[in-house]
Amino acid sequence: MVDLKYIGHSAFEIKTGDKSILIDPLVSINPKYDYKQSNIVDIFVTHGHSDHLGEAVEISKAKKAPITAVAEVASYCTAQKAKARSVNLGCWLNYDWGRAIFLPAYHSSELPNGSYGGVAASILFDIEGVRIFHAGDTCLTPDFKAYKELYRPNIALLPIGGTYTMDIEHAVIAADWLGAKTVIPMHYNTFPEIQADLKRFAQLMQVNNTTCCILNPEEIK
Repeated sequence: MVDLKYIGHSAFEIKTGDKSILIDPLVSINPKYDYKQSNIVDIFVTHGHSDHLGEAVEISKAKKAPITAVAEVASYCTAQKAKARSVNLGCWLNYDWGRAIFLPAYHSSELPNGSYGGVAASILFDIEGVRIFHAGDTCLTPDFKAYKELYRPNIALLPIGGTYTMDIEHAVIAADWLGAKTVIPMHYNTFPEIQADLKRFAQLMQVNNTTCCILNPEEIK
């Protein structure tokens, strides 16, 4: 059984069996989340911005869990003495819990030291027959139509905060193009520039045959 936890901002934990996977682990945003209580075996980072790289290096060192990321981000993590797996876009990556593929996201990427972070990515996970699409930071893109045809995601994690990513209106279109049955909003309300009206998003999502699932990081267990 796949269990999905929303830590906050764009950070999620996916648990499958006795293993946990972290995505964009800005875990410091949620004092109720304690990564030390989870058996974290892999960490994924969509791009180099600090609100997505988060505490990946620290957690990798503590848990001896590799960070999978685009080459430039992986090189940075390696330089910080963390274990990293350097990848790029477009092929399935196999793990003992399932597989994942890095796909394009339309966004910038800069590392904490100011160096170029390579291309930004979204990531699609295939775990126990459940396909979870983490869009990363991106604008609306016709690629989503292709992802529906090629990958048929069951769950889509979509940014809705605007300014740096899609806003609510574009995320609703993205959900339709992806065809996922469940959509979970992310990347909103963390700072003033990305404030979003969750009630409005849920109302707009009612026009599609899609369940809008708003997860409250404060209720994390």
